[in-house]
Order: sequence, then structure tokens, then C-alpha cells
Amino acid sequence: MNRRDFLKAALLSPLVFPLLGQQGWAYRNANEDFGAQKLIVVLLRGGIDGLNVVAPYGDNRYKQIRPTIGMSRSSGLIDLDGYWGMHPSLAPLSPLWANHSLAFVHACGSPDKTRSHFDAQDYMESGVPGQKATSTGWMNRLVGQLPSKNSALQAISIGPVLPRIFAGPSSIATIAKSGNSGGKGGGKAGKRMGRYMQSQASGTVPSVFTAMYGGRNDDMSKAFASGKSARSKVDAIMTEAAAEPQEEMAAMTKEQIIANRGALTPKSSPEFGKQLATLFTKDPTVQVAFIDFGGWDTHVREGAEQGQLANLLQPLAGGLADLVRGLGAVYNNTTIVVMSEFGRTARENGNGGTDHGHGNAMWLMGGGVPGGKVYGRFGGLADNQLNEARDLPTSTDFRAVISSVVSSRLGLSAKQMAVVFPGYQFTGNPFIQG
Repeated sequence: MNRRDFLKAALLSPLVFPLLGQQGWAYRNANEDFGAQKLIVVLLRGGIDGLNVVAPYGDNRYKQIRPTIGMSRSSGLIDLDGYWGMHPSLAPLSPLWANHSLAFVHACGSPDKTRSHFDAQDYMESGVPGQKATSTGWMNRLVGQLPSKNSALQAISIGPVLPRIFAGPSSIATIAKSGNSGGKGGGKAGKRMGRYMQSQASGTVPSVFTAMYGGRNDDMSKAFASGKSARSKVDAIMTEAAAEPQEEMAAMTKEQIIANRGALTPKSSPEFGKQLATLFTKDPTVQVAFIDFGGWDTHVREGAEQGQLANLLQPLAGGLADLVRGLGAVYNNTTIVVMSEFGRTARENGNGGTDHGHGNAMWLMGGGVPGGKVYGRFGGLADNQLNEARDLPTSTDFRAVISSVVSSRLGLSAKQMAVVFPGYQFTGNPFIQG
């Protein structure tokens, strides 16, 4: 539970160059105490198709290389600026674009060349691309740099197991997603979740550990007491906001299941936004949270305005909209980052889907976001503008985007950022609109 001393600073991260215009991006610095600022990270496992999340419909090549999955204004694509369009399933987020609290950074991701789900997710969670030996996750290191609130709920992971991104010495509270509890249609993942939730409710796990560690003063007993306190607080908060879970699990291929690494789809966790909002508003000491969703490995029948991708984007967007509404005034002090391990091929494949790629669209939402813009260096979709004539290049390092959020909203110095992202050069240059 120890935290390093808090240092105030407001530097910005390395730049990304423009496709259009020269308007600079600068994160709005928080006027409030940095300790009041919140960060929520959403990881979409499987490699979401960023070119259909935020589609460059103004590029003639877009429909040429995506004849069946490409979208158009006439079929529902939401225009953003005459060049970019947002998938119609993201309509619940349109008000955030209009009020300039939603932005995208395109051709963004890890600089590592891998197209392996396992390696790419590992690098995005460790924050050290290309180095498999890193044992801690960047969000755990981030928590270690925040000023301590002496709260067992300062950092929360939503899911049955602690993810790679939170691995490390800093204390993290974990809770299960509200959603499929293992009934009809839940599959093995749902049944495991059901058993986990049942064991929590029955008290079997807490009673065993209480017998082992309760009433002592050693480090292990203190850690157990802190975790038990966190569980009690979470249970009390969530009991007030309990909702009947909806049971729905998308049919997935074996490869999709592997890519998900245990994460449920957003269709299986429809209450996630309300759940997160409740945690943040009921306990002001909650500052950092992580949640992940699977199902985004769309090799087959991806679809355009409707189809497999749309069926996942709709509950994701709905949940994020619920989160924003539920946060209320807290949203002004919150930044939400949505990312995926890599994007997908620019061309659709022969199965009406897309294959593993590189650059992707990162989403940013929140009170400090300079929104209503698509940022990043995006050169186009011609073969000579693509990575290996196949997919978007990674023109913006994902660590640049996160560094902007963390430094200017959470008040970390360049020295502290070097701990969060070791080996990454944090230069403080501004973003430029793309």
C-alpha cells in the first residue's frame, strides 16, 4: 500500500504529425487537486477493426478495398468532419463528440511488429513493447507513483482475475463483472464466473483466509485485512446498485476465445458502465480502474453497419454512455481510454472479415479531452502508405497518448513517467490534429 511522494507537473507527450491542418492539441490541465482526477482504461482484446470504428470514408480507396464491409453516409455512417465517419453503433457516443469530450487518435498502437495476440497484449499491458521479461504492468507502476489515499479501493480491476496490466507490488482491488452468471448460454467462461461469484457470496474463500491470516500483525495478514476491507466496501456499494444480469454470450471461434484471454464480451456484461459509475461516485477514493472485453478478432463475417462488429460495438457504446451519465459531475475529472492490442488489415479478406494488422484507433473520453477531433498521422490507404502494403502503420506510440493523460491530468512528472514507461522518451511535445 506504500506510495511514492507526489510531484506536480504538467508536461505533454511526444507529437504526432497532421494529415490535415495545424491546430495543436493540448490536454486541459486540471484546475482541481490532481488527487481528484480519475483514469479508466478499457482494453478490447482480439484487435478491434479501427478502420470501421472510425472510417476514412473520404478516401476513395476505403470502399474499393472493403467492398462488403465498407460503410457510407447513405447507409448510416456518422459523419465526423467530412473525411472521418463513426460506426453507427457508436451513436450513443455522438453527444460526447458534439460537446468535445470525445476524440480519437488514429494509426496508433504499439511500435512492436508482432501480429500475435498474446505478445501484442502483453506489450500493451506491460508498457514495454518488445521486452517479454518485464514482470509488472504499467497501470500497477502508475498506482505506485500516485499519492496514497490510504484506501483499499484506490485502484480497481473489473474481472475475476488480476490482469497483466495490474501485475506488480501496488495493491489492487478486484471485483467480478456484473453479467452472465453461468446460466443457460453462459458457456465455460460464464460457469467459471458463476462459481467465482457463488464462492464470494457463500463466504467460503473469506472464511478460509480469515482463519489463516486474521488477527495477526505480519505483512501478509495486513495485506489480507486490506483486501478484505476492499471487498466489504465494494459489496456494500454494489448491493445498492445491483441489477439483474442479462445472459448473452456471442458465438466465438477457437481463435477468438484464445485472443480473449478470459475476457467476456460487452454483450455478456451490459451493466458494466453503471457498475463502474457506481464505484466511482459512491467512494471518492477510487481513482484508477481497468476493464477488458473480448470478441474483437473478426476474421469472418465482420459486417458493415450491421454484423458481428456492430453487435459488439452497440453494447460497448451503450455501456460507455451509461458510465458517462452515471459519473455525472465526476466525468469532468475523469479520462477514459479505450485501446486494443492492434488494428486489422486495410483490405477485407475472402471471408468477409479482416486479419491481424498494426495501427489502430485509440479512443479518449473525459472532461479534460480536447475532443471533437481525430488526431494522428494518417497518410491514406494506398499500398505505399500502408505498413507492408497491408495495414495501417503505427504512427503514434500508444504510450504517447497515455503519457499525455497521466502527466497533465494525474500530475506525474517526467521522472515519474519514466517509471510508468521505462525506456520510453517522454519529451513533452504537443499532439497535432490529424
